[in-house]
Amino acid sequence: MGASILGLLTILIAFLYFKTQGRLQVQFDIHQNREAIYLSTFAEPPQFAIWLENPKTGTCETVFVTSRVSKGDWEGKRNVPVALPRWYELFKDQDQSDRSNDDSEHILAVTGATPKDDFFSIRAEVPPGSEWNCWIEMNLAGDFNEAFPEFNEQTLEEDEFSCGQPALLFKAEIQAVEGLVVEPALVNQSIWEDGNNRIEPVSKGVTTARDVFDHISISVQKPKIKLIEEKIEN
Repeated sequence: MGASILGLLTILIAFLYFKTQGRLQVQFDIHQNREAIYLSTFAEPPQFAIWLENPKTGTCETVFVTSRVSKGDWEGKRNVPVALPRWYELFKDQDQSDRSNDDSEHILAVTGATPKDDFFSIRAEVPPGSEWNCWIEMNLAGDFNEAFPEFNEQTLEEDEFSCGQPALLFKAEIQAVEGLVVEPALVNQSIWEDGNNRIEPVSKGVTTARDVFDHISISVQKPKIKLIEEKIEN
């Protein structure tokens, strides 16, 4: 009896191991700086989105976006593009259930509550050898400073949605090769103005927002062997 159970377990493990062969996943690991978050007016974790862009076709697929941004849930105000302007511009008209692009057929978008833990990780399966631009956009509400005040006394304008400092864009270029590990660079700030997204170099006026994500790494790994596959809901 014991030998039979051992034999079945060996077969099961071999089957699960076989299921991971020829498959790769891009893993995003983010550490949130609790001190920087507590300095903001609301002391709430930031809104952010993660997506992959095919550099050859320009096709983009969301990997993760906080639910408040995805659903437009802003305490009675809907569709607030100023929080994550670049993500909004790219995906406002896109049905995330459309997986027609061959290079992105394995990518599943996840919408979730704003992560409150210091560490956040998520994976997206991609074809081995494929190339991607990895993007992360982040905005911490209420992180006002001298350059981005709650009320501008010179222009007499109020920050209606309390976005504070602008959304920041991080980028890394990768190839899906097992063992690759990179740290994305802070490349731009993203601002919604007059109904359009404006992407520009990060201004000197951006201060504490630079430290909200104090560590980001992107790695390429084989899927973990699991007895039960997790179902990722869109």
